[in-house]
Amino acid sequence: MPDTHLPVTEQPPDDIAQAAADRLFLNARTPQSWSDRPVPVETLHRLYDLVRLAPTAFNGSPARFVFLTTPEAKERLRPALSRGNQSKLTAGAIAIVAYDRRFFEHLPLLSPHYDPSPMFVDEPSLAETTAFRNGSLQAGYLILAARLLGLDAGPMSGFDAEAVDAEFFADGRLRTNLLVALGHADGPPSRPRAPRLDVSKAVVIL
Repeated sequence: MPDTHLPVTEQPPDDIAQAAADRLFLNARTPQSWSDRPVPVETLHRLYDLVRLAPTAFNGSPARFVFLTTPEAKERLRPALSRGNQSKLTAGAIAIVAYDRRFFEHLPLLSPHYDPSPMFVDEPSLAETTAFRNGSLQAGYLILAARLLGLDAGPMSGFDAEAVDAEFFADGRLRTNLLVALGHADGPPSRPRAPRLDVSKAVVIL
């Protein structure tokens, strides 16, 4: 069987790169209204299998994901949501993206070539910063992977993180970072894409 993988020195064909750009960025939109079409458990497993391969510091992978798929599970989240986000509970799944404050306990497994865990054991502020930063990276990967699998994704920051922690992570080891609605938009976008800053306002090249 021929090897279908591209050598790392080659670029993907233009049509593949364009299709990826279309799906991940150019045609993707964040829904404001969500269908109640469910997201199968198998899709959520595939989603995580993609997310876990993307890079984090020391391969530490501090993000932890709780997928709320049933009405009962979503209702547990409702009291912590801002009023504007409560309607998004109709999405097929809501991901609570948390980070493990003691992620470094897994580093001997995840980073077998070099175990950096001693640098975090007695430095809780460094561990917290590293976990939050890299957990945020993994939240971004989650959104891109969801789009790749044909799902819509809508990140949410309008919620009471302490209330979410109290409801889902009472032992204090995990802390909530953000929420992501996953599923399918209820119809086409209701308004044009909002403007973005152009390169002159957001980029410096030295």
